[in-house]
Amino acid sequence: MMYQDNLENDFSEAAKQVMYLSKKPDDKELLKLYGLYKQGLLGNNKENKPSFFDFKATSKWNAWMNEAGKGRPQAKKEYIEYVEKLKQKYN
Repeated sequence: MMYQDNLENDFSEAAKQVMYLSKKPDDKELLKLYGLYKQGLLGNNKENKPSFFDFKATSKWNAWMNEAGKGRPQAKKEYIEYVEKLKQKYN
């Protein structure tokens, strides 16, 4: 079982490592990363839904909403695991 300090450190480290993948993940993968990151950092999305015409912001808002209900520690753990999966795929 991970200790809280280790989880925080691993989460921060994963967020740094994802920037150095040898290839950029596809849009679906990037949105998954975004949703898990925001859920892990802030918890459930309480922001107002962006304008329908702001496609990028709406996609990101929806990605975060897809992770709703997960506790912050669970989202952080899933984010770390997802980054590891992407590292194997792209490095």
